[in-house]
Amino acid sequence: MVPRLLEKYRNEIVPKLMEDFKLKNKMAVPKIEKIVVNMGVGEATQDIKVLEKAVDELGGITGQKPLIRKAKKAIANFKVRQGQSVGAKVTLRKAMMYEFMDRLLNISLPRIRDFRGVSYDAFDKGNNYTLGLTEQIIFPEIEYDRITRTQGMDITFVIKNAKSVEQARALLRYFGMPFKEKEEK
Repeated sequence: MVPRLLEKYRNEIVPKLMEDFKLKNKMAVPKIEKIVVNMGVGEATQDIKVLEKAVDELGGITGQKPLIRKAKKAIANFKVRQGQSVGAKVTLRKAMMYEFMDRLLNISLPRIRDFRGVSYDAFDKGNNYTLGLTEQIIFPEIEYDRITRTQGMDITFVIKNAKSVEQARALLRYFGMPFKEKEEK
């Protein structure tokens, strides 16, 4: 079964982007290559159960088993030793990516209290977009009663073939990303 957003991308978004940016070839149209969900768990240095709980929750949210991330170097101020487990990450591709994105945009983001949209300028030099969330309870897969502590996460949309930030932003906007209106400086 083809995910709903993949079908939308092929049938609606590609022609719109080709028209907007005067692209002649479908292969030159920007596309989302992968979505990386990263959860840093600094408290795992003191209590390993916090990391295990975060890994379970991240696995439930994404539908894929997370990879446990280790500290690359020791940082004495944070009581972190090299090689110690400090977080978890999941890389989503293809159908799983589109299913996660559909749930994120249509179910989870509207559940954020006082939500006014996501940042307009959170693009990096490679035209990838990173979205930071402060709590995992916005996802319907998480049972509110079983939460011991709220945990934030970063969601990075890795965009391929985007020649500019405008192309990457247009791609995400056509998918339904609710950007804030750009503030005048």
